[in-house]
Amino acid sequence: MSQTYIFLAVVFLFLLVVAAGFYLVNELARSGRLASRIEFVKSGGQVQQPTIPRPDGALLLRLLSAFGMRIARSGLLSGKTLAEMTATLEGAGFRGGRGLGLFIGAKILLGLLLPVIAFFAFRNFGSGMLWLVVKLGGAAIFGLLLPETIATNIRKRHLVQVEAGVADALDMMVICADAGLALEAGLARVAQEMEGLNSALSKELTQTSRELQIGSDMRMAMESLGQRTGLDPLKRLSTTLIQSLHYGTPLTQALRTLSGELRQEALVKFEERAGRLPTLMTIPMILFILPCVFLIVAGPAIINVLATLHGQK
Repeated sequence: MSQTYIFLAVVFLFLLVVAAGFYLVNELARSGRLASRIEFVKSGGQVQQPTIPRPDGALLLRLLSAFGMRIARSGLLSGKTLAEMTATLEGAGFRGGRGLGLFIGAKILLGLLLPVIAFFAFRNFGSGMLWLVVKLGGAAIFGLLLPETIATNIRKRHLVQVEAGVADALDMMVICADAGLALEAGLARVAQEMEGLNSALSKELTQTSRELQIGSDMRMAMESLGQRTGLDPLKRLSTTLIQSLHYGTPLTQALRTLSGELRQEALVKFEERAGRLPTLMTIPMILFILPCVFLIVAGPAIINVLATLHGQK
């Protein structure tokens, strides 16, 4: 009987989420109608060209985003938690309010949907109240942690790709500075050239270039470049550019020095990885190579000893 009550509670929560989804769809449709009416009034009563309807996938993403933003604005999550989520998404390359809404909405949707799936998928696996709690609780925890794990892994790959292209971007900035381009124009040019070589770094530089174009303070834009990713090379780049602008030191000389330091550090890292190879190869050698060598070297002697002992018998 207790399992039936728990199942009904899970189904009730799922239906509650579905009802909330329909409510948000209605709100989105209502806001869309209001926006179209406002646009109609602004255009002086002229009929606008019909827009192509969005696919169902886009509607689902809008629904998740709206639901997640409602949760974020409701005060259920602390400001520190929201700031950490935003930093994780920005570090992974997802920017804008919609990304945060999708992230929160996906966590809640999977946290409620996976227990229902687990209840039907593993209903013959184990019996009793304890197994039911383990199945439902494990599925809920897995659903809540899955989006965060995926975003963290994407962020790590994004940061590795960004860090790998900083030295090349510095060399391009040196060329732009020697050609007489200002810092804003140089950043925009480097971001454009790096798009085909390193798209992740190109996005970061493009973001900084846009911040400078809209009139943002140079110091704040440079500091945001380093804080957005948390990478030491970009922090050093922002510090170098700020000091060069503040003290009037030659920009090309500072960039060349920083580029040389980064390449030297990359070379040291490669040497460290190469120096660890003998240690890492020790266990495979013991497990796979030494037994074969032992059989080849000692095998004939062991066979001769066994044959001699057999002949004596």
